[in-house]
Amino acid sequence: MFHTRKSKPIEARYGASQMECLCLVEALEKLNYFPEGCDFEVITDYATVKSLLNMKNPNRHMLRWQIAIHEYWGNMTIVHKDGNIHENADGLHRWPLPTNIDNRAYVPEEASPQIPIEGISVTDLNTTFFEEKKSYDEGRFHLLDGIIYHRTKHTCVMAVVDRSLINLVLKDCHESPFSGHLSEDRTREKVKTCIWWPMWQKDVAEYCETCDRRQKANKFTGKRLGNMIKILEPRRPWEIIHMDWVTGLPPGGDRSYNACLVIVDRFSKTPIFLPCHKDDTAMDTALLIWNRVVSWTGIFKNIISDRDPKFTSAMWKNLHQLFGTKLSFSTEYHPQTGGLAKSMIQTLEDMVRRFCEYGLEFKYCHGFTHYWCNLLPALELAYKTSVHANTNKTPAILEKG
Repeated sequence: MFHTRKSKPIEARYGASQMECLCLVEALEKLNYFPEGCDFEVITDYATVKSLLNMKNPNRHMLRWQIAIHEYWGNMTIVHKDGNIHENADGLHRWPLPTNIDNRAYVPEEASPQIPIEGISVTDLNTTFFEEKKSYDEGRFHLLDGIIYHRTKHTCVMAVVDRSLINLVLKDCHESPFSGHLSEDRTREKVKTCIWWPMWQKDVAEYCETCDRRQKANKFTGKRLGNMIKILEPRRPWEIIHMDWVTGLPPGGDRSYNACLVIVDRFSKTPIFLPCHKDDTAMDTALLIWNRVVSWTGIFKNIISDRDPKFTSAMWKNLHQLFGTKLSFSTEYHPQTGGLAKSMIQTLEDMVRRFCEYGLEFKYCHGFTHYWCNLLPALELAYKTSVHANTNKTPAILEKG
C-alpha cells in the first residue's frame, strides 16, 4: 500500500529532518487501523526519524508530532536502514530513468499523430449523427466511401464525429513545427482547409488563448509602461497627508459609528482617527475634515488616497479647487501608493483588537464600558508619543517641536 499527498506551502519550507518526521506522522494518522493495538516496526533510511521519540529539546513542530504519535510509543520500533541496501525501495519517489533509444521501455511518439478513421467515418455508433445533420441541413454533408464530408461554397473537408479527437486536431494544427504556434487567425485558416466539427471556431479560439507556450514566447507589443513617479517629500507637518477608511466595524458610540477615517501626516507620521459612517457622502467627509481637522492642521497642500468614489466625485474635486489642494490618486492595482495609510490602518486594528478581545468594547476593572470609538483618542495619543521606526523620533516632537 502506498500513500502520498502534495505538501502544503508551509511544509515546502521544512528541512529534510522535518519532512522525514512529517512522513512518519502522516503515515500513522492515515493508516492507524493497521498498527493500532499491535507491535510494529517503522523502517526508514533517515536516522533523524529514529531520534524523534527521544528528542530532548524539540522545536514546536517536533513537539507537536511527538504528542500526535504518543499512543504508539510502547508498540512502535523505529529501525534505520541505509537507502542503498533497501531491496524493496519505494519506486514512487525515485527519479525516473532517462527515456532514450537504449532504454527498452522507451516508446517513441509519432511525429504527427494520425486521426483514427473511426472518428470521421460512418459506423454503427455515429450513423445517427449523419442522419440528424442530413435531415435539417440538406446538402451540407456528403457521404463518400463511408467518410463524412462537410461541404461549403468553396471547400469540402472531412467532418469530425468523435469530439475526443478535437484536441488531437488542434494540437496538430497549432503546436507542431509545421504549424509554428502561430496566431488564432492563422490556426483557424489551417483548420478550415482540412477538417470541420460543430462550433470549431470557438474551440480554436479557446485553444489558442490558453496556449501557455505561445503566451510566454510572444513579444510584448503594447504601449510601453510609464515610469513610476516618486511622491515629493513634504517640508513641514501637514503639507501632504494620506487618507483611507477602516470599514466593517460594529456600531459604536452615540451615533452608531461603523467606520473610521484615518488621516496620516507624511512628514511627522502623526495620525488622526475620526469615527464616521461607511455610507457617508463626499460632502459628509469634507465637513468632517473641515470641522475636526483643518482648524488644527491648516489647509493641506496635497492629499494622497485611493480611487474611492468619495474622492473621485466632482463635488470633492471642486471643493479642493476652492481650497487650492491637489488630489493625488493611486494608480489602479497599485495600492503601494497609499502604503502609509494602509500601514496605519493595520496598526490601528491591532491596537483596538488588543483592548477588545471579547468584542469591540473596552471594560475597566470598575465596570465602566467604552465602545471602540471612545478608545480612538487614547490610541491616537499613544501612537503620537511613541518613537517611529523610520524617523527615530516621536510624531509629537516632529509635529510640535
